[in-house]
Amino acid sequence: MAGTLALTRAELKRLTRNKRYFIFTVALPVILYLLIGRSVSATVYGVSFHAFYMVDMAMLGAFSGALSGNAQRISQEKKEGWIRQLRLTSLPAYAYVVSKVIVSMATTVTSIVIVLLLGRFFGNVHLAAWQWLAVAVTIWFSATIFAALAVAIGYRVAPDQVQPITFILYFGFAILGGIWYPLSGALKTIGQVTPTYQAIKVGTDIIEGVSVSAGLAIGLVVWLAIFVALATLAVRATAESV
Repeated sequence: MAGTLALTRAELKRLTRNKRYFIFTVALPVILYLLIGRSVSATVYGVSFHAFYMVDMAMLGAFSGALSGNAQRISQEKKEGWIRQLRLTSLPAYAYVVSKVIVSMATTVTSIVIVLLLGRFFGNVHLAAWQWLAVAVTIWFSATIFAALAVAIGYRVAPDQVQPITFILYFGFAILGGIWYPLSGALKTIGQVTPTYQAIKVGTDIIEGVSVSAGLAIGLVVWLAIFVALATLAVRATAESV
C-alpha cells in the first residue's frame, strides 16, 4: 500500500506540471460558466439555468479530466515501457491502475469545487449544506466511471489512436448527456441512458429537492461496473505484453 501511495504522489506532482490538463479540467468549465452561467433566464430540468449550468460545468471538468488525459497518458506510458518497468519492482500488479484512478479523482475535486463555488457566489445558487455535498459527491462519483473507461482505452489502444477515440467518446457523452445544452425530444430519450445525463439529472433533482429516481442511481452504478469490467479485461489481456 505504501508503494501505491508513493506512486500516486509522484503522479500527482507530474500532473500539476501539465498545463493542458488543467486548461480542460479547470479553466474551460470556469470560463464557460463565467460567460454563460448568468446569461440565460430559464428553468431547466426543474431548476434555474444558473443551477443547471453549474452542475453541467462541474460535470464537464470532472469527466473530461478523468477520460481524455488519462487514456492518452496510460497508452503512451505503456508504449514507452513505463508500466513494464513498474512490474519489475516490488509494487503490486494493481498499483499503477489504482494510482491513476486516485490521481484522477483527486484532480477532478478541484474543478468540481471551483465550479460549485462559482455557482454559489457568481450564479447566486443557494442550497442547503447537504445539497452541496450531495451534488459534489454525485459528480465526483461519475468521474470514477470515466477514469475506469480511460484505463480500458489506455491499455488496449495505441497512442496514435487514443486521441480520435477519446475525441469521439468525449463529444458523444457530452452531447448525448446534455452538457452543452439541455436535452429534449428524441435526443433526450436517447441521452437518458448515458452516465453524463444521469449524473446531471441526479444533481438537478437534488437541487430541486425531489426524490432521485432509483433508475438514475442504478444506471450510474451499472456504467461503473461495465467500465471497470472493461478495464479489468484490458489489463489482464495485456499483462504479458507490457
